[in-house]
This record gives sequence, structure tokens and C-alpha cells, in this order.
Amino acid sequence: MKKRILGNRGLEVSELGLGCMGLTFGYGPATSEADAIALIQKAFDLGITFFDTAEAYSQGQNEQFLGKAVKSFRDKVVIATKFGFTDGDATKGVDSRPERIRAVAEASLKHLGTDVIDLFYQHRVDPNVPMEDVAGTVKDLIREGKVRHFGMSEAGIQSIRKAHAVQPVAALQSEYSMFWRQPEQEIIPVLEELGIGFVPFSPLGKGFLTGAIDEHTKFDSSDFRNIVPRFSKENRKTNQALVELVKTIAGEKNATPAQIALSWLLAQKPYIAPIPGTTKIHRLEENVGAVNVSLSTQDLTNIKNALEAIRISGERYPASLQARVGK
Repeated sequence: MKKRILGNRGLEVSELGLGCMGLTFGYGPATSEADAIALIQKAFDLGITFFDTAEAYSQGQNEQFLGKAVKSFRDKVVIATKFGFTDGDATKGVDSRPERIRAVAEASLKHLGTDVIDLFYQHRVDPNVPMEDVAGTVKDLIREGKVRHFGMSEAGIQSIRKAHAVQPVAALQSEYSMFWRQPEQEIIPVLEELGIGFVPFSPLGKGFLTGAIDEHTKFDSSDFRNIVPRFSKENRKTNQALVELVKTIAGEKNATPAQIALSWLLAQKPYIAPIPGTTKIHRLEENVGAVNVSLSTQDLTNIKNALEAIRISGERYPASLQARVGK
């Protein structure tokens, strides 16, 4: 697998990473520790060296699974984790006070079993803490050798600019896919201007772009998608037009819909490194196969024109969560 550089300070990652959230959080029952470790180690065997976790993904359990999985090859991988929620619980609101950032850093180092966090993201912007204080605290952690690079997640352009002026931001992690293209309007131009990498989460549209979800799909009671407007039964039915487009392209390219969705993202910018997540090894292998799918300039133009003609129905977050993004 090829490498990509995030930011201006040489953070090198595999072109596809692995989002670990779903192993313990958000998409139904948690995976067992043994299965989570096996999946992460398989990802490394397939060439993935970029692993994404967070305090908020089960208050340390996700980090512990990742730390145990990569222990024998820790120096060969990039670990990204995040701070920014009260008590590490996304349901309690945001907290990026400097003392809280430091406490999360120490806890994450312990959970991960490492002496340095490669990429430390602010999970969501905290409107009650000046961005200069947030970036300044991470800058101090970098100076102390506990963190290597600073990242932000779902931040708006003003917050990105303020943070970057204090401590260069290596990467922004936000949702981006054929299913959610809004970053193309303001975010990507600013990242390009400032030299910041982009790490799209939910690059497969929370599973929708795989073609495995339709209006008849039943999600586990603990699955986050149950409260996402875009995943209502009616909207899933309406949005099948996008899935049919991706399936058609996949058929032409002898690939799967997931591979087309990931290949499309990789082709957008050289500083984009998507982090699809999965709990299944066969899906992991399928996702990695996307790096071998080639889309020509003409293919990309045709896809762009087709996407412009499709109207996606439904918001990507319920109102309470939408209020936290783009700050």
C-alpha cells in the first residue's frame, strides 16, 4: 500500500487507514477483544499503518484494544486518538479545557500502552474554550514529547485558522464521501491553502455506499444509525439512486461498490487518507482492494456529473449532534 503525507510536518500514513470506532461503539454490540485484535493485526498485514481511535469510543476500551493489537509493531504505525468530550462521554457535551486535554493525553497513553500519541485530535470544537488555548495546550504536549501532531475533527474554517496559527494542524478529520460532499465547498479549499491533510471518516456513508443497506434493513437497537435522519426508512429508499450509480460504476470496473467509493475519495486529493471501519475481515480485505482500483480523469468527470444530478435526502445528524459540527 502506498503512503500519503498529512500536513506540512511529514506525518506519513498509509493511504487507507482503519477507523476502530465500530469495534466497541456506535454500530451495535462491541466486538470481543480477541476479534478486535485479530482484525487490527490483519489490517497491518494488509499494509494499513494508520489507526484511529478516541477516548469517547467506550472510555478507553477501544484504545486498549488498539494498544494491545499493535504492541509488537508499535514503531511501524501511526496512532490517532482524540480528546474533547466531558468524561469521555459524547452524550455529556464538550470539554476542551487545558487541564482536561492533559488528563485525556495521560489516560490515552496508558490505555494505548505507548509513550507518545502520533496524532491528537480535538474531537469537537468547544465554544467555551478559546481555540488558542486548545492549540497551545497541544503545542506544549508536543514540546514535552507526549504528542507528535495536532488534529481537529468536524471543525469549521475559522476554528481551523485560529488553531493553525498557534500550532500547525496536521489533519482535519470530518465526514466526506459520495454520500456527504459538503466539505468540497469551504473546507477542502482551506485545507489546501494551509497545507492540512484530510482524513474522511464514514467514507462509505456509514455503510450505505456498500449496497448492503436498503429500506428493509433492520439495525441493532444500539446502532447510531437509528437516530440519523438520512437513515430513516423513507430516506434510505429515496437515496438508493446513489447506490445504483455506484453499483453501475463498480460493474464497469470489475470492483465492488465499497471499492469505488473509496477509490473516488483517494482520487480527490493527494493529501486525503480515508479511514473506513469494519468488524469483518472480509470487508477489511475488500476495502483494501480499493487501492488497486483506478479511476481515469474521464471516469471522475462522469461520476461528478452523475453525483450533481442526484439529490440526497435527509440530514446526516439529528439536530442535537448537528449543533456540534462546523464550529
